Amino acid sequence: MANYTAADIKELREKTGAGMLDVKKALDEADGDQAKATEILRVKGLKGATKREGRSTSDGLVATHVDGGVGTIIEFNSETDFVAKSDKFIELANQVLDLAVQNGAADAESLLSAEVDGKPVSQIITEGGAALGEKVELKRVGRIEGQKVESYLHRTNKDLPPQVGVLLAFEGDNETVAHDVAVHIAAMAPQYFSRDEVPAELVEKERQIAEETARNENKPEQALPKIIEGRVNGFFKDNCLLEQGFAKEPKKSVASVLEEGGVKATGFLRFRVGA
Repeated sequence: MANYTAADIKELREKTGAGMLDVKKALDEADGDQAKATEILRVKGLKGATKREGRSTSDGLVATHVDGGVGTIIEFNSETDFVAKSDKFIELANQVLDLAVQNGAADAESLLSAEVDGKPVSQIITEGGAALGEKVELKRVGRIEGQKVESYLHRTNKDLPPQVGVLLAFEGDNETVAHDVAVHIAAMAPQYFSRDEVPAELVEKERQIAEETARNENKPEQALPKIIEGRVNGFFKDNCLLEQGFAKEPKKSVASVLEEGGVKATGFLRFRVGA
């Protein structure tokens, strides 16, 4: 008879993130020894790592770190929400975030190729995924600098770690306004900081769509320029942070809220798991 209980199975699943069947097999092989079963799962996980390469990693978390005027943000993915909320996955994500900070990484590629004690970060992640029993992946890394940086993390599900993260670089002393704008960014998902950042070809495409739509609506020829400009401005208001209506006071733009609060925003980063 197997020398372990249902509580042992639950503990090992929570510790490793491995599936029920794999945990039971490991405990059988280890005669109920938790440490030995953990090692068995880790070894089997490493052997199966290549088999997991093609799997989708649609769950996970976003984590941030701020030190003075430098902010770092990562998106770290898993295959399932079961693993995403496990302590081991969160510990691994925090380890990867710390390495991003230490290396001053601004993108995933440079961090994955960085070495720690002769071992690339990509290998550390692969081994961590092996211990968890599924594919884990560093999807994105971002870095932003400013006089100050505000961080905000949002849980889309109270039972899961944060899946939306924001870093806002700003100047000024009104941290309440900076925080409120970071929350706004999390909720309203602006694509650009200002209209100056929108690619010219995208603006031209929006202008063409606006003109074609107006003509299909049989708008008067003389009114077209004003209609087109109005619709392009509407695109900017939907997609540019400074021009969006502030979430708390939609009649005010984010730019006006910042100005009233004595804050000058200089840039932002927003990550959402899977986006």
